[in-house]
Amino acid sequence: MGRKRQRAGGTPATVALHEAGVAFTLREYEHDPRAESYGLEAAEALGVEPARVLKTLLVETDQGLAVGIVPVDRQLDLKALAAVLGAKRATLADPAVAQRATGYVVGGISPVGQRRSHPTVVDSSAAAFGTVLVSGGRRGLDLELSPAALVAVTGARYADIAR
Repeated sequence: MGRKRQRAGGTPATVALHEAGVAFTLREYEHDPRAESYGLEAAEALGVEPARVLKTLLVETDQGLAVGIVPVDRQLDLKALAAVLGAKRATLADPAVAQRATGYVVGGISPVGQRRSHPTVVDSSAAAFGTVLVSGGRRGLDLELSPAALVAVTGARYADIAR
């Protein structure tokens, strides 16, 4: 991965999307380190309804790590995610574990271009939009792409995992 994944000032997420031939738009904004919610900050700064801005959460299950992707104005339903994955339980991963496993900093974890792929579930509400936004791999950078492209490039599936 190394330098190739970071070429031309990109992030592993942008490089992975380019390599996969996925159409996307970079959406940058000035990140305020004092923001209480990175996702809601992105929605406001970019003038996008929060339901279209998705947060990427790493969880630990009895079957290993997995990713849940839900709108920033909603919460991840851990029981629902565990059920979809066929796991007995799911808990949010410790931030240090999330950073190590994905290669991204908390607040900038992208579902695309992670160090290793993990089982990924996108809340089914995302399918209602023409495009959604996810972190581009650093705070202050989002990627706008179709929900179908997000599901395809991450190998995800849709399920009702937000509450």
